[in-house]
Amino acid sequence: MTALGTAAPAKVSPRKVVFAAGAGHFVEWFDVGLYGTLSAFIADNFFADGDATAALLSTFAVFAAGFVIRPLGGLFFGPLADRIGRQRVLAIVVLATSLSTFAIGVLPTHQAVGTLAPLLLVLARLVQGFAAGGETSSAVTVLYEFAPPNRRGYYTSFSNTFGFAAFVVGSGLALLLTATLGDATMSSWGWRLPFLLALPLGLAGLYLRTRLTDTPEFHDLERTGQVAESPLRDSFRTGGRAMLVLAGLVVVKGVAHWTLQTFMPSYLQKTLHFTKVESFVAATVCLAVVAAAVPVAGALSDRVGRKPLLIASTAGFIVLTWPALVLMSLGNPVLAVVGMVVLGLLIAAYDGAAGAAMAELFPPRIRSGAIAIPYNIAVSLFGGTAPYIATWLVAATGYKLSPAFYIMLAAVITLVTVLRGIRETAGPRAR
Repeated sequence: MTALGTAAPAKVSPRKVVFAAGAGHFVEWFDVGLYGTLSAFIADNFFADGDATAALLSTFAVFAAGFVIRPLGGLFFGPLADRIGRQRVLAIVVLATSLSTFAIGVLPTHQAVGTLAPLLLVLARLVQGFAAGGETSSAVTVLYEFAPPNRRGYYTSFSNTFGFAAFVVGSGLALLLTATLGDATMSSWGWRLPFLLALPLGLAGLYLRTRLTDTPEFHDLERTGQVAESPLRDSFRTGGRAMLVLAGLVVVKGVAHWTLQTFMPSYLQKTLHFTKVESFVAATVCLAVVAAAVPVAGALSDRVGRKPLLIASTAGFIVLTWPALVLMSLGNPVLAVVGMVVLGLLIAAYDGAAGAAMAELFPPRIRSGAIAIPYNIAVSLFGGTAPYIATWLVAATGYKLSPAFYIMLAAVITLVTVLRGIRETAGPRAR
């Protein structure tokens, strides 16, 4: 494999890039998603006995802490990828995330060390969140810059495909362990097992990413001496408006994604009174559907354009979110799965087009940093807080379906951004 920065690389198959970048992305989001999937067990172990809702809110507050620091990770890793290369940053972030996730699996509980337990949990989440700030922007940039020009929607969609596949494995593993060990054993020590897998998975992801050369566009920047000396400054100077547009695009992605993946399992258990096994089944089936549907949507965005999919999915959230939660509230596990899948398909349609749409807002010289900064700020403000806000809405209003209105509001913000802020960049409607 050609050393970074020494010579132009040999031509690399985009499929090989998809596997290498995607496998690392799988490891990254398997690690991050475990916290949300196992949030009910974490609440039992890291916070004092008492009000179950208060413990769950505290658990989601710690979850949000990892998102609060993500913009700092984006400020650091995004421009760094524009300066030293995408591949190196991808290797760093997967290692940091795996180590911090493994640490969660070996932390002492509140019963053992008192208030030190949640403090250590916060520290692990902060490291996790800081590293995650460099993941999506670098992965999307790598996939976009290696992809054939007419298939960039399809190839960039695999960042989300592998991410959702990781959530499927995490949710399925939680389901398997809960069904095998039972709630009592899971609450005692079984919840630790998925976190302990983070270390060997992380080492595998690190190996794959160190075997990946950097992108042709980055090597062209190196060859012509156009690598940005101050990519952070250049991002704000030349890409400021586009960065604001990208932040608006990410609002519904952050809220809907993290509500579905992180909030819904505990919502089905605590609010709608499904069993843990039933809630994990619903989450696993939904996320599997999303993982399968995202590349289909990505390929469609190459044919008809990004905007039609972005508009259709955001409008779908406005119209269908409340009915989907109504289905979940009826107490039938099958209908709960249907409601989850409805929301999942809307997310898939949006994510299939979003990756390429974000990358196409910026030139390669500032692409990774200009994506990372607004992306992580928006995800932090809207995605990281979504499980907490959704839980709080139910507790404050007493209305079980109130989280639907938060998703709908996020969809309105993004729909306005799509209609007013971006031009078509792919398909027959590009101009």
